[in-house]
Amino acid sequence: MTHIVTESCIRCKYTDCVDVCPVDCFREGPNMLVIDPDECIDCAVCIPECPVEAIKAEEDVPQNQMKFVALNAELARTWPSITRTKPALADAEDWKDVPDKLQHLQR
Repeated sequence: MTHIVTESCIRCKYTDCVDVCPVDCFREGPNMLVIDPDECIDCAVCIPECPVEAIKAEEDVPQNQMKFVALNAELARTWPSITRTKPALADAEDWKDVPDKLQHLQR
């Protein structure tokens, strides 16, 4: 199993999760993070760090977010590794509770 970054991360990109990851499995896109499923060791230390509850264990991903399992794997192949916390996006607070953000994902 692995962990998945879901839709809540889009247009927020809080990076609190990055510093606690023991294997550097996070990848950074323009407005979202993803987890490389080949690197994740399923330790779950990132889950409580996410202020928007975007990180889920694969078996806990809600049905309406299942597309993010494949999306994390796909984007992790091309996005660069992120290993240090950075500031969230400037308007993250405005977007943190907005549903249905997939159309805003920047690749």
